Amino acid sequence: MAPIDSDDNTTAGEGEELRAGRRKAARYVVPVAVMGVAAATIGLVPALADSGDPDLPKITAQQLIEKIATSDVEQMSGTVRINTDLGLPDLGGLESGLLSGMSAGPGSGGDGEGSAADPSAKLTELVSGSHTLRVAADGPDRQKLSLLENAAEYSLVHNGEDVWGYDSKSNEVYHSTAPADEGRPGRGTPDKDVPATPKDFAEQALKAVDDTTSVTVRGTAQVAGRDAYRLVVEPKQDGSTVGAITVAVDAETGLPLKFTLTPASGGAAVVDVGFTQVSFAKPEASTFDFTPPEGAKVTEGDTGAKAPEHGRPDGGDLAGELEGLKVIGEGWNSIATFDTGARGGLPTGSPGGDLGGLGGFLGSFGDQVKGDFGSGTVFKTRLVNALITDDGKVYAGAVTKDALVKAADAAR
Repeated sequence: MAPIDSDDNTTAGEGEELRAGRRKAARYVVPVAVMGVAAATIGLVPALADSGDPDLPKITAQQLIEKIATSDVEQMSGTVRINTDLGLPDLGGLESGLLSGMSAGPGSGGDGEGSAADPSAKLTELVSGSHTLRVAADGPDRQKLSLLENAAEYSLVHNGEDVWGYDSKSNEVYHSTAPADEGRPGRGTPDKDVPATPKDFAEQALKAVDDTTSVTVRGTAQVAGRDAYRLVVEPKQDGSTVGAITVAVDAETGLPLKFTLTPASGGAAVVDVGFTQVSFAKPEASTFDFTPPEGAKVTEGDTGAKAPEHGRPDGGDLAGELEGLKVIGEGWNSIATFDTGARGGLPTGSPGGDLGGLGGFLGSFGDQVKGDFGSGTVFKTRLVNALITDDGKVYAGAVTKDALVKAADAAR
């Protein structure tokens, strides 16, 4: 049974209920595609307790997880603030372009064609910086998300069978047809693979609750004028870059109102997603109406195409494409490893390396390391680190540099 730390004793029967609650929550998981790693996974809204600590009835961690799992909110609207701080180097916008190109979808621009309104490319912008979103939902068949930018707006609308993306800056429209099973109760965003609300992120985090995890209820908070409990998820293992995940759960509805991931290294949050305003009233039907503006370029997507899976914007199976991909370790210390087949100093900058001059450029962002495995370069963010050895092997995970080197030595 996964350890759930609480002021109350947890019985064996309660443990069974807890596992059932986690299974229910897992059904609604939204892969964190924009984080680029299946850890799925912002310092923008003030700390959870800034708005006060309401006096609420005592609740155990088990009961709070069950409350999230059984939350049946189908109608809501509100404003969400998102900020991501992965600690990536400032490449003058190059990183956003690379992420869009990785999608390989119609809007990726990889073939010089496509639509600026294609969500598979547009919503990769959420991977960095601060953003404001307006969200609305009316049951499983109607959702809307609007990304507010400087003097521009991007909207993604799901209304019945139709999914529309509109980029006001370019005056382009992207249209596709949603699969019959696309909608599901309680969803806040029209694209299941792009996490945009605290619920999306929280449900992904609950998948990590196992024997390597501590889960506690630590006080209360007020978020967007709503009373909430604070659920804290922490790794028990050493070596993880994750410090803690805190979820503010609405005391009445069980809907996560705010999600914060802080790194083990300290400092500002890596991921912080929170409602600044929320209403559970039924949105006006006109909220989900969309007609392409006059003169807009309309691009038709694949009719009935399934949404992306495995956290990949283009729906590809990353594990299938990377022959020999394995996961070593367990829990928060899991490390993905595979062999690129490249030799000669990938991208450490070694003369004659497979990437040539680009290898030297990339190598300037990494730390050179040596071990029993040989030598290589560790590329670091505040959450996910990756070791690329000189013989082309890759080790990546939400773990420290030392943990990557140790894993590479063990696999030698």
